Amino acid sequence: MTMRNTSTISALNFLILWSLLSLPSNASKDLVRKSCVHASYPDLCLRTLSTYSGPAKTPGDLAKASVEVSLSRSRKVSAYLSLISGGSQREQGAVKDCIDQISDSMDELSRTLSELKHLRTGTFRWQMSNAETWVSAALTNEDTCLDGFQSVDGKIKAGVKRKITNVARVTSNALYLITRLDQSRHQQAP
Repeated sequence: MTMRNTSTISALNFLILWSLLSLPSNASKDLVRKSCVHASYPDLCLRTLSTYSGPAKTPGDLAKASVEVSLSRSRKVSAYLSLISGGSQREQGAVKDCIDQISDSMDELSRTLSELKHLRTGTFRWQMSNAETWVSAALTNEDTCLDGFQSVDGKIKAGVKRKITNVARVTSNALYLITRLDQSRHQQAP
């Protein structure tokens, strides 16, 4: 065999291997695309879940991933809020209340993630009801945080509003994907 033939075979083997390895990735991207199209914030859903590092092979994987994204962003916002200092008493009060609300959201998202990781056939409806309730409560907490800044002016408000709005949007998408999972499972049930 000549050096040229060996190189051609190696290149061909590489291309075959690469195409085989990329198949699940394409299937995963199709699942993300199909799942996000009707979300409240489809572009954000697609962007956050397409770049998510975990393998999303099923709607259940996507629901878990969306909650993990929401939880991660909530943690980042909590850290951001804890670094805010200064401002009026009203601003400081709004930040403190917001920290409490986001902490509650993180608890509810953590409970949801745990529930989604342990879904069982016999208790599926109950578990999905819990997950939907907890993510709804997390979303309410995020909205309540924003409400606390309505009567506050200043530069703190703009930064908090931008970050909390982003978290609320990924949480809204998580709720959509959980509801979608529940509905798809419900339709498959006899």
